[in-house]
Amino acid sequence: MPLYREWSSDPYSLAAIWELKEPEGFFVERTGINSDIKSEKRRLEHLGGRFLLKYLKDNFPLLNIRPDEHDKPRLPDNQFYFSISHSFPFVAVVLSPYVECGIDIQVWHPRMEQLQHKFLAEKEQLFFQGDPRLITLGWCAKEAVYKWQGRRGVDFIEHLPIVEVGRESNIFNITFNLQFTVPKLEVATKGFIEAGFACSCVVHRHIFHPSF
Repeated sequence: MPLYREWSSDPYSLAAIWELKEPEGFFVERTGINSDIKSEKRRLEHLGGRFLLKYLKDNFPLLNIRPDEHDKPRLPDNQFYFSISHSFPFVAVVLSPYVECGIDIQVWHPRMEQLQHKFLAEKEQLFFQGDPRLITLGWCAKEAVYKWQGRRGVDFIEHLPIVEVGRESNIFNITFNLQFTVPKLEVATKGFIEAGFACSCVVHRHIFHPSF
């Protein structure tokens, strides 16, 4: 069973990472979902994410997931908040009955350093010192916050500025000052770097939700 990691990402949320090694039938049997996605890899990622939600919460109503007006996957009445990310062969999820969720996982990309200007302002790039793995972690943190807030039309540089990057042992704390919420909102992420990927998720010190 290739459960890579399971943890409490904050006092209100559970998170997990799964390495996709099983055949498609393993996930179909355990989710009751037959996906019509044409790409085999994308289909496996989709099924793996749903499976991992149910792995964390056996009563998670997978078949009730629907996109909202911004295409963010949700359950009716937000029975659970959740976020799914995949970067083959890994899939990551975070879920909570209390708070909005955002997580992102990314395997290493050979051109990440050349791409950083697309999502990091020049002063933000200084936090990561040209290190492709740290830059990848910065991307994951911004993606996690983007998923957490759940709205379209967000510019990663203009609207999601990083104001602080700290490190405690192998955990990286990245703080944002969201520019489009009312009022502007400080949001924190925690992330880590492994041999094959970086991963980051939004964390909560108390229960709060974005307002616009």
